[in-house]
Amino acid sequence: MLHFYKKVALIFLGLIMLTVGLSYFCIQQTFIHHFLLPNNHNQAEKNKFNWQAEIDKDAHTGGNSTIKINDIEKTLDFDVLVSSQIEYPFSALGLNFIDEFGQQKLIDLSQYSTVSFNVKCSNENVLTFIVFTYDEQLSDPDDFLTYRAPASFFSCHSNWQTIEIDLSRLELQLWWFYMFKVKLSHNNYYLDKVAKIQFSTTGQSPTDITSRVQISDLKLIARDWRYLYGLGVVLVIIWGGFIWLFFHKHTQALTFALKEKLMRERPLVAYQQLSIQPQKDKTKADLFQFLATEYANPDLNLETTAQAIGISRNRINDLLKLELGFTFSSYLNKLRLTEAARLLALSDEANVAEIAYSVGYKNVSYFNKLFKAEYACTPKHYQQVLQKTKNQ
Repeated sequence: MLHFYKKVALIFLGLIMLTVGLSYFCIQQTFIHHFLLPNNHNQAEKNKFNWQAEIDKDAHTGGNSTIKINDIEKTLDFDVLVSSQIEYPFSALGLNFIDEFGQQKLIDLSQYSTVSFNVKCSNENVLTFIVFTYDEQLSDPDDFLTYRAPASFFSCHSNWQTIEIDLSRLELQLWWFYMFKVKLSHNNYYLDKVAKIQFSTTGQSPTDITSRVQISDLKLIARDWRYLYGLGVVLVIIWGGFIWLFFHKHTQALTFALKEKLMRERPLVAYQQLSIQPQKDKTKADLFQFLATEYANPDLNLETTAQAIGISRNRINDLLKLELGFTFSSYLNKLRLTEAARLLALSDEANVAEIAYSVGYKNVSYFNKLFKAEYACTPKHYQQVLQKTKNQ
């Protein structure tokens, strides 16, 4: 059985490593991060999400708001000043998606569920994140005002904080519906044709004061749950198969081990012929003959045996050690347990308690404990295993 358990341990460790490897791979594929900042973070991502910065402000409506870009390579760092001279002032910084030739490009963001970034503002501010999506029925490619532009608001202050925006829960502004005479019920949008994303001031941004806005680690996050579902199915199959195979092979290995042990220990059974030459060592012959006939006596012990055959207790232990390598108590238990194993193997209906009493044990629980220690299974399991192999 030790060889079997070693093999099981190696297979178990191998499956643990396989599980960890598969889990890591599937989690990586489930949660995909594509960075938009820095703009040259990764060449493959740059080719897919190449963009150029564009500022927008309220000058065309008579406003005096300004925006100044400090950095767009590693962070979006810009200063805004929102003028209060008009009713709806604003300043905004957009990321226009372009191809390798610098031309406007519509990209598919439908696989992404979340946009995440870190943000800090010199003055407490409320900004908006906007996604400009092309509408086949309404949009003029050269006029972003005609694009559907779902948005989400977020706050920022003087300490860095992480913002996560659910791209499936953005909202279209009411003014857009009225300007283009679109029914309010037609508030759906699709992310398969996105022209740009934009960070803009809002009606709750501080006015007539310069505010610095810094945005870093801007990234799109995709969640493809198919990998985790697939991982679950694969792990159930792998570990379910391992458990089934373990119990199947364990039964076979246990059966083989029990049969081998029973055959190997039969020479120790007192009721069989032992390799003793009585004429050469009468004391030894008397000892084994006595144990062969009295092992089932529940009151048998070292003291009664010494008195019965007229030799000292130490001499008995010395003889057993020399001949078989056992002490008196261990040899007596070996005799009783081997006989019990033989009786259990005869029938799957044999009563465990009766067999325990018949081989000299007064306490069935103690018998079960000794038997399990000797044969690595309970008497009932031992009985079932051997009977099962007989019926095959």
